[in-house]
Amino acid sequence: MTNTPNPWHGKHVLITGVCGTVGQELLRQVVDAGSEAVIGIDNNETELFFVDQQYADHEHVHIYLGDLRDRDKLIRKMNGVHIVLHAAALKHVILCERTPRDPIQTNILGTQNVIDAALANGVERVIFTSSDKAVNPTNVMGTSKLMGERLITAANAHRHQNDPIFSSTRFGNVLGSRGSVIPLFRRQIEQGGPVTLTDPDMTRFIMTIEQAVRLVMDSVFLARGGEVFVTKMPVARIQDLAEVMIEELGEGDIEIRTIGTKPGEKLYEELMSDEETRRTIELPDYFVVTPAFRNVYENIEYTYPQMGPLGVDNPYNSSIEPAMDRETLRTFLHEHQLIGDPA
Repeated sequence: MTNTPNPWHGKHVLITGVCGTVGQELLRQVVDAGSEAVIGIDNNETELFFVDQQYADHEHVHIYLGDLRDRDKLIRKMNGVHIVLHAAALKHVILCERTPRDPIQTNILGTQNVIDAALANGVERVIFTSSDKAVNPTNVMGTSKLMGERLITAANAHRHQNDPIFSSTRFGNVLGSRGSVIPLFRRQIEQGGPVTLTDPDMTRFIMTIEQAVRLVMDSVFLARGGEVFVTKMPVARIQDLAEVMIEELGEGDIEIRTIGTKPGEKLYEELMSDEETRRTIELPDYFVVTPAFRNVYENIEYTYPQMGPLGVDNPYNSSIEPAMDRETLRTFLHEHQLIGDPA
């Protein structure tokens, strides 16, 4: 019996947005995977200092202050890099709506800078981390992430034989990450309430940070180029999540108050649109949305282990998929240590 070779062995990896929730977990898993060198870039100076201190004993980990808007720095830092994991972005919906110039500069032009730097350095693979909000976007942030996906797919459509393979991954809600609903509900419960809901019928796909990063790590070497990987994940009603967290963490009666949906906010979450279903391949743990347009210089055969036929019946939509019941949701939260020890 032969051991499967470690695909990360000997690789130099660059992670953008290394100080974010996803970026830090990517750094941890890439280091654990046995990469030869890891470069982390972020513009959060304070958090960058702490990440640098955390990995001070890892001689092969190098942490740098940098910004996606600085194309020249990206070109310099990608010298000798094999794999780029592009996790940096502006992600706050309301703040992006108020200052749309900034997500354009970071999420769109910054992604193009990553593409240009990868091409200039002969990088092997580039994986872009996208968002559910890129599907039928209703706000600036989602539109900018959709444009990021399109730039990545277009870069791959024009690749020559030795150019990088460019692909994307599309996340649902990463529970427990900064800005997600669990830390918000926890703070509100600790303060005695009320716990605020935008709408009791709202549903969301949910995933843990470990699942989100596993999607990125798996897609690096599954990618053929230009496709978007979507992980399969459970659905939760946000009211059920609030009620379970109150039962587990609260003391006394805590009010749940409906405050109404925010501008541009959907009652359900979409990870695959109707249009994409006809060009989607189903795998045991993922959906793979193949490009809508043919590649210019090469024909890519989109084949994967345990793949189904091209085309799926329904869009991947949280209003269509069955939601977890409350006890299943409670078990999920405890199993993934999202609300403390079950005892």
